[in-house]
Amino acid sequence: MKVYVFGTRGFPLVQGGVEKHCEMLYPLIAEKAEVVVYRRKPYIALAKNTHYPSIRFIDLPSTRIKGFEALLHSFLATLHILTQPRGIVHIHNIGPSLFMPLLRLFKRKIVLTFHTANYEHDKWHYIARQFLKFCEKVALRNAHAIIFINRYRFEQFPDRIRQKSLYIPNGIHLPVVTDATRHLAKWGLEGQKYILSVGRITPEKGFDILIKAFLAASTPYKLVIAGGTEAETGYYRQITGLSDPDKIIFTGYVYGEALQQLYTHADLFVLSSVSEGFPFVLLEAMSYGLPLLVSDIPATRLVTLSPQCYFPVGDVAALTAKITGFIETNDQQKPVSYDLSPFDWRLIAGQTLEVYEKVMPNV
Repeated sequence: MKVYVFGTRGFPLVQGGVEKHCEMLYPLIAEKAEVVVYRRKPYIALAKNTHYPSIRFIDLPSTRIKGFEALLHSFLATLHILTQPRGIVHIHNIGPSLFMPLLRLFKRKIVLTFHTANYEHDKWHYIARQFLKFCEKVALRNAHAIIFINRYRFEQFPDRIRQKSLYIPNGIHLPVVTDATRHLAKWGLEGQKYILSVGRITPEKGFDILIKAFLAASTPYKLVIAGGTEAETGYYRQITGLSDPDKIIFTGYVYGEALQQLYTHADLFVLSSVSEGFPFVLLEAMSYGLPLLVSDIPATRLVTLSPQCYFPVGDVAALTAKITGFIETNDQQKPVSYDLSPFDWRLIAGQTLEVYEKVMPNV
C-alpha cells in the first residue's frame, strides 16, 4: 500500500497540532504501508537528518506567508503525486484540500482528516474565512473518506457527509517523567511552583485570557507559556505587553527533554483556548497526571474530566477564581489518574489503516 501525505508542515520537531499528529501516526502506518510525506522546507531545519523506516520525505519549496504557504505547498504536492504510482492520498485539514478535484480527475483515492474549522480562528480576516469555507465544501464533497478528530464536529454535518466519515481521536504516548531540572533552572523556575500552558502563540489559544486571569489572581506562583510564534507576531506583542516579566515566562517553542521537565514539575496545567480541534497538549498534560483547568469548549469535552476542571470560555473572572481556589487549597492528589485508554496511537493507526482499505481495497 502506498500513502501520500500532505497538509502538514512536516515532522519531526515541527510545532503544531497537525504536525504532532502526523509525527505520531505515520511511523506506525509505515509498518504496514509505504508512506510518502510532503514537507515544507522553511519549517524542517531541526528535522532534516531524521530518518524513519518506510517513510520517504519530499521537501518542497514554500513560504512562511500566512495562508499562502498551505496553498502553494498543496499545489506542488498535488502535481508531484500525479506523477507517482497510484495509492491513497491523505490530506490533513480543509485549507490544503483545494486541489482535490484535480486528484479526483486523475482517479486518485482521497482520505481527509478534518482537524479544525480554521475559519473560526480570529487570526483570519473575512476574505480568508470565506475562502476556507469554500475549501471545506471542496474537501467534504471530494474526499472518499473523512476522519474527524473531534466527535462534535463530526456530528454537526448532514447524513451525506457522516455516511463516509468516522471519528478517530488524537492519541498520546506514555510520558517521560524526569527528576532533572536543568532546563527549569535556566528559566528561574522551581518545581511545583509554576502554572503551565503549552501551545503555539495564536489568538485562538486564549493566552491573553490566561495572562489577565493569572495576574488578577495575585499568586506567588509563576506562569509558564511554552510555545513559539510565527505569523501572529502582533498577538505576541499584545500578550507580552500585558505581562509581568518577573512572573510570566515565555520559553518559546520547546520539545524533548525541556518539555518533559516542564510537564513533570508543573503544579497546574491551564488550557484557555477559545477554539480547538483536539488539543494534543491537553492529552500530554493528562498523561503526566497534572491537575487541569480548561475552557469549556467542545474539544475539551472529548476527554473525561471532573466538572471543577472547566471554566466558561473567555471568562477572565471565572478563571481567576479557579486559579485562586487551586492555589489556596492545592489539596488535589497528584498525579491525577485519567482514563487515556481510548487515545492509544496503535489503536488509532489500526483504525486509519481500515479506512485506507475501505477506500482502496485492492491497493
